[in-house]
Amino acid sequence: MGNWGVIAEYYSDVYRTEFVRRGLETKLQALEALRAALFTYVPSKNLVEKRRRVYRFADQETYLVVIKGKLTQWECTLRIAELISDSTDPDVAEQARMDGGAAEVAEGPQDRIPPGY
Repeated sequence: MGNWGVIAEYYSDVYRTEFVRRGLETKLQALEALRAALFTYVPSKNLVEKRRRVYRFADQETYLVVIKGKLTQWECTLRIAELISDSTDPDVAEQARMDGGAAEVAEGPQDRIPPGY
């Protein structure tokens, strides 16, 4: 079973990433949630919206949202992401797993609980 989510990435004093939605079963559900969030998502800060512009990247899974407020302009990137350990793609899921007690680190992204936790 896949574990898909919609994330927002933006800069506000520091670079931030937050989940807009998570725990979605399929990529299609994540894309639908992403498109729904394009015109409703607002940052977790006070912003009085006057105008919103949405730009689509070529991959059609990433969008740039630009909100013009009364005093400032705010920008964020909305995109979908999959938890690789739960991927329905066997190659991706296999890469995320490590052998039981192997001391060496497998190549590629890691999604595991470190020893001792």
